[in-house]
Amino acid sequence: MHKLLERPEQDGVEHKPFATKRASKRGRSLFILLALVVLIGASTWWFFQPGRERSGRRSADTATVVRLGRVTRGDMPVTLDALGTVTALSTVTVKTQISGKLTEVGFTEGQSVKKGDFLAQIDARPYQAALDQAQGQLARDEAMLAAARIDLARYEKLMTQDSIARQQVDTQRALVLQDEAIVRSDKANVENATLNLNYCRIVALSDGRVGLRLVDPGNYVQASDPNGVVIITQMQPISVIFTLPQDTIPQFIKKLRAGETLPVLAFNRSSVTQLASGSLTTIDNQIDVTTGTVRLRATFPNEDESLFPNQFVNIKLVVDTLRGAAIVPSAAIQIGAPGSYVYVANPDSTVSVRPIKVGPSNGERVAVLEGLAPGDNVVVDGVDRLRDGAKIRVPEAASSNPNPAGTSGKDGEPRNRKREQK
Repeated sequence: MHKLLERPEQDGVEHKPFATKRASKRGRSLFILLALVVLIGASTWWFFQPGRERSGRRSADTATVVRLGRVTRGDMPVTLDALGTVTALSTVTVKTQISGKLTEVGFTEGQSVKKGDFLAQIDARPYQAALDQAQGQLARDEAMLAAARIDLARYEKLMTQDSIARQQVDTQRALVLQDEAIVRSDKANVENATLNLNYCRIVALSDGRVGLRLVDPGNYVQASDPNGVVIITQMQPISVIFTLPQDTIPQFIKKLRAGETLPVLAFNRSSVTQLASGSLTTIDNQIDVTTGTVRLRATFPNEDESLFPNQFVNIKLVVDTLRGAAIVPSAAIQIGAPGSYVYVANPDSTVSVRPIKVGPSNGERVAVLEGLAPGDNVVVDGVDRLRDGAKIRVPEAASSNPNPAGTSGKDGEPRNRKREQK
């Protein structure tokens, strides 16, 4: 019986009992736990070692390289921005007033013309013949009228001698009146034929620049043609029509009615390059109820022809000017929890956060109504690495301020260096 319970050994391999296997697994677990404890201890020692504390303190004390700008005093225009469309004061589509063959074109595309300049010629021979015919008819009827008047004078003399009946005199008098009416009609025909002959020569009716030719010589043109011969557009002066919200009307309407000249500046679509300067001319007589805006017209001399009809431009209407305002570069203005603020450079080469009240701007400069005074130095570059009380360093070449914080006013040598020399 005991022999049956015993586990035989096969092939000389000795089998371990189950208790031995459990002991082996427990040993491996203890080893792993001990290794984790050692690893955590090493990490803690490395993190809190003295050399690392000194390194962190040095990085915290490192000054940030920035560029400064000085707050200046000057005038800042108060403007209203709008999108406008360049509109010509005069656009004339030159059309023929008679029908005929176009024989000559007397202009060059893009040419500037004056009123009365020759533009095109229509075949005038049919109209010259009509004029000759009308003049001949007039001459014949004038001769008949002259004969009728002579007969009337003779009849009137005979009637005083009782040699002719009064009825015959009255009949002759009516004939004279009839011939006079015929002569007036003939004169009107002559004037009409003369006018048609003049229409054969097409001239400019206004000053401006001609566009592309719309019909070529040799074509038969008619007064009913929709396109015409060419379009003349007045370029000097030229106007811009733009819209403003109705709430802005009180800012300029009183000055406009008083006859004051309100400057208007036209910029390109990116609002970077100024194209022209002009003045506000008039305001529309009603507000668009669908958009709540009002249309205005500004006139520009356009001497260099930098504005073209139907061109989209950005408009700045100058309604007022702040005199003697504190002005800072736009790059210095920051927006955060305190609202608008700037980093002001202190004499000890640190910066302070100072809340400000921002006024009007012209893109590159901003007027500050409260919080800054002329002569203050503000950070314009490197603000993303700053905080209140942070140390700064201003390289001479990188600062736009001739007397940055932490430097002497005469030789530009850092005050800290002079203190060390002393």
